[in-house]
Amino acid sequence: MAALEVVSSEQMAGGEQQYLRHLSDETGTQMTFSAFLPPQVKDGPVPVLFWLSGLTCTAENFTVKAEAQQYAAEHGLLVVAPDTSPREAGIAGEEDSWDLGTGASFYLDATEMPWIMNYRMYSYLMDELPRLVGEELPADMGRQGIAGHSMGGHGALMCALRNPGRFRSVSAFAPICAPSEVPWGQKAFTAYLGDDRAAWAEWDSCELIANAKERLPLLIDQGDADEYLDEQLKPELLEAACAAAGHPLELRRHPGHGHGYDFIKTLIGDHIRHHAEALRA
Repeated sequence: MAALEVVSSEQMAGGEQQYLRHLSDETGTQMTFSAFLPPQVKDGPVPVLFWLSGLTCTAENFTVKAEAQQYAAEHGLLVVAPDTSPREAGIAGEEDSWDLGTGASFYLDATEMPWIMNYRMYSYLMDELPRLVGEELPADMGRQGIAGHSMGGHGALMCALRNPGRFRSVSAFAPICAPSEVPWGQKAFTAYLGDDRAAWAEWDSCELIANAKERLPLLIDQGDADEYLDEQLKPELLEAACAAAGHPLELRRHPGHGHGYDFIKTLIGDHIRHHAEALRA
């Protein structure tokens, strides 16, 4: 594993906000992620919350816009926010579309050319990044939570469902709940995974719910003024899948809220508290 480089570090909310970079074995590219170290790390390793951002985002969007650090400091959580895809992989067309390629990995492992060599974000998130965080940062890897927004909400739900026993908590803001059934997901899945919809099911939360080996409760917040709600997000499909499988789901709908960071800022303290309570249990 390549050495971890501290790109920047600043004091914040009584803790330390870092940006870190390393050469990834999984993606074959330089990967950047942010890590907020709460003040409690002076007493030893603390629980870790992984945050997955949405389409077009980098490691900076959540870190700069969500105002999560004050709550993470209060509850003693180390918050890690990775990038949303490899960058500068040298793939033809990777910069051509805002919802495919750079900034749009959908957090899966691609099986199709030309993406197969670099777009291995699932393995990066589930294997390489946690190993690096556990070795290099004061993180208690026995207490992990995962959360995300939009494409990252899809990623958080999917990663938790595919890895029973790995996470103690999971939550999402306005997730792409059924990527196999919406234009964003269909475009990405076709490019990264091919035309076989059976292969898509392995990355779709609504499909994974039925046979989940763990009934980890899902917390989801969704604004009813979200411009992507009806065409791209479809929380009602996840709601139906959870009801059919008896999977615990708290889906909270919020009048007047849209898709952006104003919505996240409004409720991020509640999500941090949700994870902290589960990770202390």
